[in-house]
Amino acid sequence: MRDRRRGWLGPSLPSRHRVRQWSIGLYAGSSPFRLRAANGIRNPVLTAGDVSDVRARFVADPFMLRLASGWFMFFEVLEENGRGKIAYARSSDGLRWTYAGIVLEEPFHLSYPYVITTGGETYLVPESGAAGEVRLYRASPFPTRWDRIETLLSGAPYSDSSLIHFRSRWWMFTCSDPHRNDALRLFSAQRLVGPWSEHPCSPVVTSNPHWARPAGRVFEHEGRLFRFGQDDAPWYGHQVWALEITELTSSTYAERLVRNSPILRRRRFGWNALGMHHVDPHALGGDRWVACVDGHRHVLRR
Repeated sequence: MRDRRRGWLGPSLPSRHRVRQWSIGLYAGSSPFRLRAANGIRNPVLTAGDVSDVRARFVADPFMLRLASGWFMFFEVLEENGRGKIAYARSSDGLRWTYAGIVLEEPFHLSYPYVITTGGETYLVPESGAAGEVRLYRASPFPTRWDRIETLLSGAPYSDSSLIHFRSRWWMFTCSDPHRNDALRLFSAQRLVGPWSEHPCSPVVTSNPHWARPAGRVFEHEGRLFRFGQDDAPWYGHQVWALEITELTSSTYAERLVRNSPILRRRRFGWNALGMHHVDPHALGGDRWVACVDGHRHVLRR
């Protein structure tokens, strides 16, 4: 069965005729933990069909920045050859987006473009696990050029590395085994460029594929620290959980679920019929939040 509006293909179609396609949507809500499709927005807001400078299989892993000149979104574009590049889109209101082009590519796969600003500079930490490293890039100039300035970690296929500056120290959450997705490692540093050292409690999550792997921005809200975990069981990209980090010091770590149900989950039909695995929320003021998310579905193999 096919939904003509979204191209959803039901389970009756043989798997040899199907491929998974990720797209990007916009959610909104009264808190970063209660989000739903934004009113007046037709999701997905960005798809492979919007990519104009390479032949794309899908788009995923969106992160946003809000600057005086408008909103910017960075995300993975997966080419037909299976290699990921980093692209960006622009928006005046954070809801309606225009694809702008590829801004970072390497000889290996890139994804999860974790973008941060600090000290008047804008930095990018994309997933570069295919190179066995966590690399730091700086905008020069923003948003179209990124210069590699440091290697933060090396020696493992670190995936979905997520950073935050909290209590005068930098912290990095990362998954070092992207095949099992069941362990979360924690590193810290005095300065963003390092050196980085592993926390004595790391891995801080073990034998748990439901929320070990990062699923978006780590952020502070009302004086408390939160992170998101992607649920990769029973399949990759199933749903997303929110967790509060209740204790984070140089020697201790503790976290708990924000609620006993995922904050993002699949819908039976549509662009996220198979699941969701990423969220990046931003406060708009008052009790208004907007978040870029991603989801996947089956589409007909080309």
